[in-house]
Amino acid sequence: MFSSKVEVLRQWQPLMDEFFASEDGQKLFGELKKQQEKGVVIYPPDPLRLFKLVAPEAVKVVIIGQDPYHGRGQANGLAFSVTSEVKLPPSLKNIFAEIKAEYPQATFSSGALEGWVRQGVALLNSILTVEESRPASHRKLGWETLTDRIILELACEQIPKVFMLWGSFAQEKEGIIRQVNSNHLILKSNHPSPLSARRGPIPFLGNGHFRKANEWLVSKGLVPIDWSC
Repeated sequence: MFSSKVEVLRQWQPLMDEFFASEDGQKLFGELKKQQEKGVVIYPPDPLRLFKLVAPEAVKVVIIGQDPYHGRGQANGLAFSVTSEVKLPPSLKNIFAEIKAEYPQATFSSGALEGWVRQGVALLNSILTVEESRPASHRKLGWETLTDRIILELACEQIPKVFMLWGSFAQEKEGIIRQVNSNHLILKSNHPSPLSARRGPIPFLGNGHFRKANEWLVSKGLVPIDWSC
């Protein structure tokens, strides 16, 4: 699933090389290797897939998740996305419901969100791997060091961006964004999980984030996102 040879788009390579050569990166790699040798099932098969699909300078929207889906065949290396043949998870159902409320003409053929990524949407989990059937099992393993650095890198880019922070875990990243650039748009609400999507202080359902993001991108002279998939 994971090897010491990290292959990503060349624009991400310096950042990845620096991390995986560091003490935190070596510790993370060692722990993942140890778990694999014990036969632990880890998802997704390619945790760095996002960084093979979109370059940092192409990112216009950043959606931050917590960790990958932990069911067999679900996680595909993009936050909230699933492989095309998999039943939609509840959180993704709510994401599609919100898009449909904002854009009634939107259509969804599957839960695979690669089309968003190709338009410049970075679907970034803070933790990039998980053990099967054990949500948050790889929290504090070291991924957060890397993904915080990635968020910082994206925030430092001069191209205006929208950061969607859903739930308290994602909202903890606001400080990283604000410390380097105050010109990005930060949209916050509850997480799309059924446990919180309708709760306050800012329910996910009805937050208007997808239309707000597009209107802001257009105001900056950028092409809006087609949220159909």
